[in-house]
Order: sequence, then C-alpha cells, then structure tokens
Amino acid sequence: MVDDINDFKGGMVENYVNLQLTINEYRTYYYCSKRGAEIDFIIQRNGDLIPIEVKSADNTRSKSLNTYIEKYQPAYAIKISTKNFGFNDNKKIVPLYATFCI
Repeated sequence: MVDDINDFKGGMVENYVNLQLTINEYRTYYYCSKRGAEIDFIIQRNGDLIPIEVKSADNTRSKSLNTYIEKYQPAYAIKISTKNFGFNDNKKIVPLYATFCI
C-alpha cells in the first residue's frame, strides 16, 4: 500500500497546496515553457508574479524553477517542501504544513 501512496504523493501534495492557496483567495496559474519546464503554481501578490514549486520527495532541486527565475527574474520564488523554513538564492522555503501562511 505504501508504494501505491507514493505513486500519488506528488499529486496529493499539489492538490493540498492548491486548496490552501485558494482558501487564501489567490488565483492560481500554471506555467509550461516550450522546452517542457513546468512551474506548479504562479500567484500574484502586491502586483508581482510569484512562482511556486511544490516538492513532495526528499530531493527538492528544481531545474524548472531555476530556469523560470533566470528568464523572468521575479521578486522572489517560493519552494514548498518537507524542509524547514529558509531563504536561499531568492527562494523562500516554506514547509508543507505552513502552506496556509502564504
């Protein structure tokens, strides 16, 4: 059963994040480049477009988010994962349990 849950973990986590963003009255958007780079969510806050990447696995590296940042230079980006709060390379790290704080 654990393997079955792991197959759907990414989708379940993204659904949870979408729900929390919607509760906080954000309209959520999705980004996909011609080369296949994907950003899970983009929200607008104080006139800025903020990309949000959601990671459910232990590996939290995100080539797509880095590519988006290089191309569009947002004020900052948000990465949601199981990691603790942090700020690194203009990315706010938010633990999954604190998504409601966004």
